[in-house]
Amino acid sequence: MPQITLPDGSNLHYDHPVTIADVAFDIGPGLGKVAIAGKLGNKLVDVKTQLIDDCKLQILTAKDEEGLQIIRHSTAHLMAHAVKQLYPSAQVTIGPVITDGFYYDFYYPDGFTESDLEQIESRMSEIARQELEVDRYVMGRSEAIDYFQNIEEEYKAEIIRSIPDQEKLSFYKQGDFTDLCRGPHVPNTRHLKAFKLTKISGAYWRGDPSNEMLQRVYGTAWADKKQLKNYLRQIAEAEKRDHRRIGRKLDLFHFQEEAPGMVFWHPRGWTLYQTLQQYMRDEQKKRGYFELNTPEVLDFSLWEKSGHADKFASDMFSVESEGRAFALKPMSCPGHVQIYNQGLKSYRELPLRYCEFGSCHRNELSGALHGLMRVRAFVQDDGHIFCTENQIQSEVSDFIDFLHHVYEKFGFTETLYRLSTRPINRVGSDEVWDTAEKALADALDSKQLLWEESPGEGAFYGPKIEFSLRDSIGRVWQCGTMQVDFSMPERLGASYIDEQGEKRTPVLLHRAVLGTFERFIGILIEHWEGKFPVWFAPVQAVVMNITDRQRDYAQSLVHQLEKQKFRAIADLRNEKIGYKIREHTLQRVPYLLVVGDQELDNDMLSVRSLGGNDLGTMSMDQFVSDYLVES
Repeated sequence: MPQITLPDGSNLHYDHPVTIADVAFDIGPGLGKVAIAGKLGNKLVDVKTQLIDDCKLQILTAKDEEGLQIIRHSTAHLMAHAVKQLYPSAQVTIGPVITDGFYYDFYYPDGFTESDLEQIESRMSEIARQELEVDRYVMGRSEAIDYFQNIEEEYKAEIIRSIPDQEKLSFYKQGDFTDLCRGPHVPNTRHLKAFKLTKISGAYWRGDPSNEMLQRVYGTAWADKKQLKNYLRQIAEAEKRDHRRIGRKLDLFHFQEEAPGMVFWHPRGWTLYQTLQQYMRDEQKKRGYFELNTPEVLDFSLWEKSGHADKFASDMFSVESEGRAFALKPMSCPGHVQIYNQGLKSYRELPLRYCEFGSCHRNELSGALHGLMRVRAFVQDDGHIFCTENQIQSEVSDFIDFLHHVYEKFGFTETLYRLSTRPINRVGSDEVWDTAEKALADALDSKQLLWEESPGEGAFYGPKIEFSLRDSIGRVWQCGTMQVDFSMPERLGASYIDEQGEKRTPVLLHRAVLGTFERFIGILIEHWEGKFPVWFAPVQAVVMNITDRQRDYAQSLVHQLEKQKFRAIADLRNEKIGYKIREHTLQRVPYLLVVGDQELDNDMLSVRSLGGNDLGTMSMDQFVSDYLVES
């Protein structure tokens, strides 16, 4: 009979099989009431799962991240249940968990409208209050196909047909609703009490534009009403900060149908871009990187040698010329290896650090494009370090310092770390993987950083660290990465001569701090709500005259600022000064400089900050030293 070992090391002994729910109630009635699932080793299971053998058990509640994901998955089923009651002709397809919520795709030719969401949400609440038991059962493949066809759920029947014969099919039933699902799920709908449907969009069945269009309904779910309220407040704030809206307002960039997923940068937006690029160029040069540039179009055979053709062919733009197949590069690493391969390398030259502001293209689905956050044409702050196995840890450690320095410069004070380890399908020996994983873990530990492990989530060629930052309204963005690659250097013939004069294959470290310039600028726009710090602002100061008498003086002040490499403009329009101030305040210009007769006669200027503070009258030298140089 089972001995249950709990996370704190204590044991519970039973002389008969028990469910996880039984164990939870034995630990305490309070835990029993809130338990929603269990974790046996790394496997998530329902609380109604019966325990027969000895095991290690963690009981999950809504306070656990994995428990919250289960709540969101169960809420997706709750939404599908409500839709089927309200719109019986709608067919359900798939409903996964996503960041902060879930969605469910429906085939419903009549189409849902935004006004339908309130009705669906109300029915979800009614069902949840019925406190329906959620039960799992297993059904045979042919029986399951017949069941869903009989209730006219053709998409579910199609999904089941695509599942391998040997795989067990599990189903979850609550009231009059049954859905195909691996689970686990909450044991009762009473656990679903804090949710909100957020929007509707279109999605092609199986993501294929040649298939029929489905209705995708999005929602969010949380452990309690307080968390939901905080999230909705965050969403409202995010809408105010939407980089697309602010980008239009500040005249930074635009998109148009003739170039889907590709940015038209306006002068002020391109100034942001160049400022970011120059900052990264300077920082990388300080750290021993050699900047280079590689072709945007390469023969397809190189992508086959590198292994990218197997993984990314459908995402690559291909072209032909004179009977040869080429592809626009989706990343820069194969090109960097080609430069490394020019000339024999010695161990004394390693580590060798290359960087490129690599212009890349990926054929993203049109439905996935989202402003600057998801584009088809982008520039990565791509970097590759060729090193020995013994140099991995020190290079990773130095990179973490570099990444922290950059994130802090842009006002991000919290970074999250995730180490993804070896997947089942991988290249390289276990010994080499052991070395790489330990080097990454040791680099994180040496900085006394808290990190999470994602078992099996590494790339096929090596483990990786993902660096995510939290913005000013609490959202998390994955930006930086450090990946260890044993495969590509060997596939592309990279080598060096070691201390014994033997030819060896270097380790390749793929690294990025920002990810892509486009997405990082989008994040910055929302992080700062377009109120950029002075050093980064596309226009740092605007000089405004009150009458035509100060026109030449205002222009001369702009020339003085430009000579000192500051970004300034003059507003010499025949408009009231109050109107000019309001307009440039809305344009988020950090400093507004006003010149009238008094300022003209005394060679001075009046300074106002973006926040509306009157900083007083001062000379140009004082303004530069006190407010621009320190920025």
